[in-house]
Amino acid sequence: MGFAEKRGDYWRGRYRIASGKHLTVVDESGKAIRFATKGEAQRAASESENKYRRGDWRDPSLGEETLGEYANRWYAAQDMAASTMQNYRRHIEEHLLPEFEDKSLAGILRTDVDLWEKKEKAVYAASSVKTWRSTLHLIFEDAIDEGLITANPAARRRGRGKRAGRSRDRGPEKVVTDALGILLTAERAALLSGRDDEFVAVVLKGYTGMRWGEIVGLETEFARPGAIRVEWQLYELDTGELVRCPPKDDSYRTIDVMDWLSALVANHVARTKPTPCPCHGKTYVFRGQGAARTGVHQGAKLIDVARRAEVSTGTVSNVLNHPDRVTEAKRVRVKQAIADLGFVRGETVSEHAAHWRRSGFATWLFTPAVSGWYPKKAPQEARPVPLLGEPWPGVPARGRGARARADACWLPIAKGLTPHGLRHTHRTVMEDLGTEKVLMDERMGHIDGSASARYAHVTPGMRKRLMLGLTEQWEMALDARLALCPTSPVRVLNDFLRARASSPISSPSIHTLLSVHGRGVRRVVEEVAGLGGFIARRSGVGRASVDATRTRPANSA
Repeated sequence: MGFAEKRGDYWRGRYRIASGKHLTVVDESGKAIRFATKGEAQRAASESENKYRRGDWRDPSLGEETLGEYANRWYAAQDMAASTMQNYRRHIEEHLLPEFEDKSLAGILRTDVDLWEKKEKAVYAASSVKTWRSTLHLIFEDAIDEGLITANPAARRRGRGKRAGRSRDRGPEKVVTDALGILLTAERAALLSGRDDEFVAVVLKGYTGMRWGEIVGLETEFARPGAIRVEWQLYELDTGELVRCPPKDDSYRTIDVMDWLSALVANHVARTKPTPCPCHGKTYVFRGQGAARTGVHQGAKLIDVARRAEVSTGTVSNVLNHPDRVTEAKRVRVKQAIADLGFVRGETVSEHAAHWRRSGFATWLFTPAVSGWYPKKAPQEARPVPLLGEPWPGVPARGRGARARADACWLPIAKGLTPHGLRHTHRTVMEDLGTEKVLMDERMGHIDGSASARYAHVTPGMRKRLMLGLTEQWEMALDARLALCPTSPVRVLNDFLRARASSPISSPSIHTLLSVHGRGVRRVVEEVAGLGGFIARRSGVGRASVDATRTRPANSA
């Protein structure tokens, strides 16, 4: 019960609300009431304690703390993954505090939140604004738990608001591709980077559905024969730091991989001989790119010259440094390739960054590969990737005067496809193959909380059928690629094509593919045939005229 406390020449009422925590009887303005007698103070304290226990009383001083002050305390008390903390901080600092920082918690009304949301939607995507309001809702819910406010002004009431046009708040449908699209994208990404790393990564992502952070964070010890173990991911913060953390939602899993894919990754590791990175001290399967491939500098590289001249990089190096060691015929070809590409010594970068950056990979490698266009970057506008049409499917021309030297450009494979879209693609391919849901969830790292999922289990037969189906998809893609051109400037793909061409099953023509394979491959092969392998010949890249009759490579099937 309440009690009186002597304070000089007056008494104040005190009452207990929790173990070791007491409150003082206050007036409507939140100031402590000074009582003349002990009895008055004790009676007022007992009455306030009874109101508090009934829940129909709250301290008038509560809720006067501003949202800015409370948000700082709230954020400091959170203990979550670095990625989540980064997102909360961005939401609070960039979108919540500019509107509500100086307003008291109790003074923020539902109409204030609705008006703020309306203004934000006029500038930002509705899906983003919805996320920011959810963060505000969470902050207010915790303030309610602390007894600072009694209602959540950010809560949404059912059945309120306009119904028409709600579907416009949906995000755009994710673009997906198929087996041949994965293969062609991987080939182009490798041509843009000038190495095989991107080919291996894109194929691995397309055939396992791994998240981007899981691909970048794949350590060599977890690339095992017949399987990829997902134990860690690398998450890139706004500061540029890559944090080594568990996979999203603790989706630890072992992903079965086909023999050919397992060999592709193992051979890549054996060829590149990765060493521990300086930031984590771990050895990763994939490495980043040098500074020359960040989008600022796009000069031709040594490997571009080698591909153009159809020689090894060692031969190009000898032509530049020891020309007497190279035959006259090869010297002429290399010098001609140097002139065609605008290669300048000293512009290549042999030192690679420890890891890919999400924006650099998506913007300057993946997007140009699937769309055929470099993005807008001041002072340059968006522009087609300039190509030298031979060897097919074209070698990107770089450096000064690249557009003038180019004689072709790429047509889109799947415009709008993103690296994450390959994850959607893998799920779609599994659906098309009739894969059981329990196995799809296992590979994707999803959790099915339904009762029926407790009784579903993955069997060896399920795994075997999926591996056979994915292998068939891969072989069909190789057949379609062989029908377009039997060779590739990308070494690792060229090895696959050569092995496939020499296999007992001879390489089919496009017409054979159309008559034998299913609707999905029929559509993509018809598209490839009609677009000449996604390559357009031009008298000058960037001009409006395209000679569609010259799109077929000379040595294609």
